[in-house]
Amino acid sequence: MALFEDRDVVAPAPRRRLPRSAVAGIWAVTVALAALLALTVLPTSFVIQQAGPVFNTLGTAQNADKEDVPLISIKGAQTYPTAGSLDLLTVQVVGNRERTPSWFELATAWFDPSRAVIPIDQVFPAGETTEQRNEQSAAMMVDSQKEATAAALTSLGYDVKPVVRVYALTDDSPSQGRLEADDVIRRADGKEISDVSELRKVINDADGAPVAFDVDRSGKAVSVTVTPTQAVVDGETSWVVGITAMHDYTFPIEVTIQLDNVGGPSAGMMFALGIIDTLTEGELNGGLDVAGTGTIDAAGTVGPIGGIRQKMYGAVRAGADYFLAPERNCGEVVGHVPSGLRVFSVATLDDSLAVLKALRDHGDLDALPTCSS
Repeated sequence: MALFEDRDVVAPAPRRRLPRSAVAGIWAVTVALAALLALTVLPTSFVIQQAGPVFNTLGTAQNADKEDVPLISIKGAQTYPTAGSLDLLTVQVVGNRERTPSWFELATAWFDPSRAVIPIDQVFPAGETTEQRNEQSAAMMVDSQKEATAAALTSLGYDVKPVVRVYALTDDSPSQGRLEADDVIRRADGKEISDVSELRKVINDADGAPVAFDVDRSGKAVSVTVTPTQAVVDGETSWVVGITAMHDYTFPIEVTIQLDNVGGPSAGMMFALGIIDTLTEGELNGGLDVAGTGTIDAAGTVGPIGGIRQKMYGAVRAGADYFLAPERNCGEVVGHVPSGLRVFSVATLDDSLAVLKALRDHGDLDALPTCSS
C-alpha cells in the first residue's frame, strides 16, 4: 500500500530572486575586496619618506657598544656646560627595492602632511646596491663632520689648515707600494697642496712624467715618486696616480662626533653650532629648544637638504619651538610649517648664530629673516 499518491507529491517552493539593489551591493563589495587585495600585494615604484630620530648635539648618543657618550666631545680646549637643545633631524625611508610599500600604504601617506611619497629611483638609483648607498651615506657623514668642525673652529678664531688626504688606492694603481691610505699629501712636485683640484693640476701638468710627493704618514715625513697613467675621468682622458683623494683638515684641538647609524651631510650646520656652544661660555641658545638642518662647508655656507617638511614635523615631536632652515629650502617650507613651530631662514653659520643670539638676548625675532612666498 502506497503512503502517497502521485498527486500528493510536494513541489519545492520557487526561489526568491534578490532585488537588483542587493545584487549590485554584492558586486560592489566583491570588486572593493578585489581592489583592496590588489592594492595590498601589487608592487609599486614609490617609497615613503617620514621623520626619523632626533639627536640633541648637546646631549648624548650611543656608541658601538650601546653605551651613552657625549655626542660631541672635545680634547685640548676648555669646554663649558650647555642647556636646552640644538637638535639635528633625520629622515626615514619606508620601503626599498626588495620590498616597496603597498598602494594602500602609499594612499595613507599621501594624505599625511608629515610624510611624503617619492619615486623609488630618487632614493635608490637603479644599479646601485644597498651596500654602495650605505657606504656613500657614511662617507658624506664623515665629510660633514669635518666641514662642520672646520667651520666652527674657524668661526671661533682657531687656525684650521686644509689638507689633501689619500682615502684609498684603486685596483692596479701606479701608487701601489708608494702612497698609502691616510697619507696627507703636503707637496706634489714641490708645490704646496691644499685641495684636490691643485693636486689634479700638478699631475696633469706633468704630462706622464714621474711626480714627486712629500707626504705625512702617521706623523713622519715621507717622499715618494709615482709615474701617472692615463684614464678616462668624467668623460675626459686625464693623467692619474690611481688614488681617491679627499679634502681634509688638520685641527689644533681634537673634536669627536659620536653618531652611529646616521648618514648623509644634512647635520653639518647643527654639528657646528653644537661645537661652538660646547667651546663658549654661557648658553648659545639661551637654554631653549632649537632644531635645524642644513649642510655646511668650512667657510660657513649653509646648503640645502632633502626631506625638510618631514624634519619640521620631527622637530615639533621632539619639543622644539624654533627651527633653522636653509635659505635655499624656503620654497619647500612656505605653507608647510607645522603648528607651534617658528622657522628662520639661514644662509650662513653667522646667520644661525644671529638667530640664537636674538633668542638668547630676547631680541626682536620679527626682524630676523624667515621663509616667505
